Amino acid sequence: MKIIYNSNFNIDLGVLKYLHPFDGMKFCKIHDELAASGQIEFASPEAPIDIRIVDEFLSSVMRHRVRNKNGIMQALEIPRVPFLSYSYLDKNILTPMRWGGAGTLFGAKKALDNGGVYWNLSGGYHHAMPQNMEGFCIYNDIGICYQQLLEQGHINQGDRILIIDTDAHHGNGNAHTFMDNPSIVLLDIYNASIYPVNEFTRERVDIPMKLKSGTDGETYLECLKIALSEIVGEFKLAFVVAGTDVLAVDKLGGLKLTADDVAERERLTLSKLAELNIPAVITGGGGYSSESASAVAKAILSVAGS
Repeated sequence: MKIIYNSNFNIDLGVLKYLHPFDGMKFCKIHDELAASGQIEFASPEAPIDIRIVDEFLSSVMRHRVRNKNGIMQALEIPRVPFLSYSYLDKNILTPMRWGGAGTLFGAKKALDNGGVYWNLSGGYHHAMPQNMEGFCIYNDIGICYQQLLEQGHINQGDRILIIDTDAHHGNGNAHTFMDNPSIVLLDIYNASIYPVNEFTRERVDIPMKLKSGTDGETYLECLKIALSEIVGEFKLAFVVAGTDVLAVDKLGGLKLTADDVAERERLTLSKLAELNIPAVITGGGGYSSESASAVAKAILSVAGS
């Protein structure tokens, strides 16, 4: 397993860090903790996703919205700050997100070529879609990646692709993006009591596991085992959205997992993928607590050493 990291992943929110709980600098914290262990091999994309590739994925309306600072602030769930320019947001937030998307594409290509697992510390922007951006997600990196893999001949239209979403929030962006694509199989285990509550996208999920607020780690892991057992058949590639907003200390996820539970979650997921011989790229997903970075590092070191 290789870890995908680039210093450009880090999102320097500046004064905005007081307006949103997301720790945009957690990527370097994870990297430093992993590097200190001496057990991890790193890899990196060479450049961010080109904006022309992003535009190809987006609807015509979204191509304009994604260049408007008010639309960006709404999607980032922060108040409109008059003195902030679009160029500031693009440099400090959007460009790092495009680097994150490049990490997902880089990992997917490597996994298809070499097999095994590539873990992108960034990415997992599962609330974004071609027609909208929301929930601190501007670009749907998995959707953009899938489009590029098709165009570049790495996969074919009929190849089955698996998306396992273990983030606390329902991946409405992925569900909407692949609404009419039967080759994409969605497994989503999430807190059904919180955002997003769109039943249209929830019904698209092939293997849903709806949880209640307050679900503890033991219950979560048992439910995950059931969901994973329902994965059948062959798949060309898997994407995993491994958000740490499932932690009990996270203010937005509403679940009650510990860092040890998160590590076990990743072990269960990777064991199933190995059993089915599915190459995979793991993406970062959400995580809005001070313990997010350490939980990711602990999980990676746990599965890397197993």
